[in-house]
Amino acid sequence: MIRFVYAFIAIVVIAPAAWAEIKIKEVTSAGGITAWLVEEPSIPFVALELRFKGGTSLDLPGKRGATNLMVGLLEEGTGDLDAQGFARASEELAAQFGYDSHSDAVSISARMLTENRAEAVELLRRSLVAPSFPQTALDRVREQVLSGIRSDLKDPEQIAGARLAELVYGDHPYGTPGEGTLESVAALTREDIAAAHKGALAKDRLFVGVVGDITEEELGPMLDALLGDLPETGAPLPGPADVAITGGIDVVDYDTPQSVALWAQNGIDRNDPDFFPAYVLNTILGGGGFESRLMTEVREKRGLTYGVYSYLVLRDLANVYMGSVSSANDRVAQSVSVVKDEWARMANEGATAEEVDKAKALLTGAYPLRFDGNGAIAQIMVSMQMDGMPIDYIATRNDKVNAVTPEDIARVAGELLDSDALQFVIVGQPEGL
Repeated sequence: MIRFVYAFIAIVVIAPAAWAEIKIKEVTSAGGITAWLVEEPSIPFVALELRFKGGTSLDLPGKRGATNLMVGLLEEGTGDLDAQGFARASEELAAQFGYDSHSDAVSISARMLTENRAEAVELLRRSLVAPSFPQTALDRVREQVLSGIRSDLKDPEQIAGARLAELVYGDHPYGTPGEGTLESVAALTREDIAAAHKGALAKDRLFVGVVGDITEEELGPMLDALLGDLPETGAPLPGPADVAITGGIDVVDYDTPQSVALWAQNGIDRNDPDFFPAYVLNTILGGGGFESRLMTEVREKRGLTYGVYSYLVLRDLANVYMGSVSSANDRVAQSVSVVKDEWARMANEGATAEEVDKAKALLTGAYPLRFDGNGAIAQIMVSMQMDGMPIDYIATRNDKVNAVTPEDIARVAGELLDSDALQFVIVGQPEGL
């Protein structure tokens, strides 16, 4: 019954209709830890989101996959608690913890009832500050990671993504999977995991979002209790990726009746003044689902695929504009040709006023749906902090979308899109390429 109540609370604390009224406070603890807080005392529940900048990009040379494996071990034991003991303690407190790694960050999520908050925070603190990394757990989780890597080596989409990353990012950490390789993960030692922990989880790269039944006065001491024992500084962050995409088609032979095609060109920074025109542009071109031009031309008119998409890939150290499509081997060449034609048409002609209005309506109408619970809001606030957005961004975001004009789209499309520079990677046995 407790777990049922918990799941219900996580969904309904803040309804989407109230998104525009979200009031964010910036709180700094006595120990100097800063967090963004949304107080919501109507239900005795708190959502906490931690984000540590750097993520799997911090892996040392020859240690690829160490950060990912380390994060997978954080709930596998601390002090006198093994994995089962930690899980049992979490369940008894009706608390949920989530640990994940990404190319730019390690993310920690926590959901807890107010009445058990102190005990839940202490349990979470132990997993972050003093994980034991027992060898038996390391070997078991390592095998899980290796199994995932073996599966990816047989997945055309994963093969295409890995090859495109290699071409686009080269020797930068973005150029190889954060999970590591079969060889690198197999060679990782407990000492490597401990070093990855020390390098990744530090206060100099920490961002915090908190939503729920907690006051500003209560939050400061909680932050110091939870995070005060972390090291002040972590491993150096890598420098920007040298993205140099010149165009072309790279084919990876793979025995499958349907080819997977990914493509990329240089993108646009999240803080660029033209980001919102580019965002609306992409919605029109390939990011707007069945309303997008690529879906209309490649799927609806020609029946070449079930789905085709484009998306702005915003990373801390590189920005790329990408897309994907899957077609039968004898039709993928035509799909590639249509994609390039539509890329060039948008660059040369821009978009109609009707297309711009529809895209803006889609983007502004869907935005409130993101705020479907305390946890989602905490994650959004942390992402805002990491991206350097102002604290009032939630209230002003739709205004920025609505300010985009067809003239903005035409100008940015002409500057950003380059069909000749599109780098394609196709995995399969495509004909005519």
